[in-house]
Amino acid sequence: MNIKVRSGDTLWYYANLFNIPLNLIIDSNPQVSPTSLMIGQTIKIPGYQTSSYKIQSGDTFWKIASERRVSIDTLALLNPDLNPRQLQIGQQVLIPVQVTYRVVNGNRPYDFQVLMNDINELDEIYPFVRRETIGQSVMGKELVELQIGKGPKVVHWNGSFHANEWITSAVIMQFLNDYLLALTNRENIRGLEINPFYNQVTISIVPMVDPDGVDLVINGPPEGEFGEQALRINQGNTDFSGWKANIRGVDLNNQYPAKWEVDAARKPTEPAPRDFPGYQPLTEPETVAMAELAGARNFEKMLAFHTQGEVIYWGYEGLEPPRSMTIVNEFGRVSGYEPIRYIDSFSGYKDWFIQDFRNPGFTVELGLGVNPLPLSQYDEIYQETIGIFLASLYM
Repeated sequence: MNIKVRSGDTLWYYANLFNIPLNLIIDSNPQVSPTSLMIGQTIKIPGYQTSSYKIQSGDTFWKIASERRVSIDTLALLNPDLNPRQLQIGQQVLIPVQVTYRVVNGNRPYDFQVLMNDINELDEIYPFVRRETIGQSVMGKELVELQIGKGPKVVHWNGSFHANEWITSAVIMQFLNDYLLALTNRENIRGLEINPFYNQVTISIVPMVDPDGVDLVINGPPEGEFGEQALRINQGNTDFSGWKANIRGVDLNNQYPAKWEVDAARKPTEPAPRDFPGYQPLTEPETVAMAELAGARNFEKMLAFHTQGEVIYWGYEGLEPPRSMTIVNEFGRVSGYEPIRYIDSFSGYKDWFIQDFRNPGFTVELGLGVNPLPLSQYDEIYQETIGIFLASLYM
């Protein structure tokens, strides 16, 4: 929600007027000097939207403010061209509406367009969220990273490395929405006060690593060369529900130089719906973007969300730091998931992250069943995962 600066206004006054933490207003307006506002300058107020109301007979600002439970001065800020003493029937008045509800609905087929619509809406309501394009998919779709917070500890979450595990993107985005609601409304999540994390932790999120693959699973093959290639790889079968790879048939979570050659020797040797590690490591734009992001951000810990199994993999070749065990045991406690240190699998993002950065890395396998998991499991999975998201911040 945008307002215009008046003579004598300060960001501190706006924070009190709208009951929004001052640091969130400051970070929503990075081009504005907090100590020298200019009259007429546009200020973004996070956590608010506006509704429109048409003046009726007998209306006054006081009456409207009382009925809508807002202050008269918020109406004045949003309607600078209206004279409160000369309201006319039929005039439009903007009303501030504090957002106390989710705009993300994860419990639905969550393809790239749904993701981008949700990102755009969150971007509008919560302008303190920083948005970066870290690369493009094979088909040119934007690979988006979202950052929240100003803390020195950078915690990373990602989802949909595998196409038919798209439910992970929905879970991440819904929790992000809940986290932003807690920040702007000064609320707790499961009894945990959220606002202190904003200055302690920077959260880095790539909600959908494989957007082309996700769209292929949910919507079927696209028209043109890429769709035709996918159909050939899938042996003409139009059912892509078992597809894990990117649109070129490369499994993105077998693309990293962490004993890549071991997996390459025992996995498919040409593009396939799943498990083909590519002809060499880091050939795909999605995996390159994620590798470069890890190098740029220096994650203090990394969580890659997958499905299924209700387990958390946390070790790689004994290179994981000792505190990884403490962290994963807390993840297990709050979720009911089983920590598993080693598995006979290599070349994943978690493996490479631990190998190259020697920081805690985790592959979190949500839910039980056959991928893609049915949306009937969504609410249960979400409730199990909330504790892991929170624990990644405080551990």
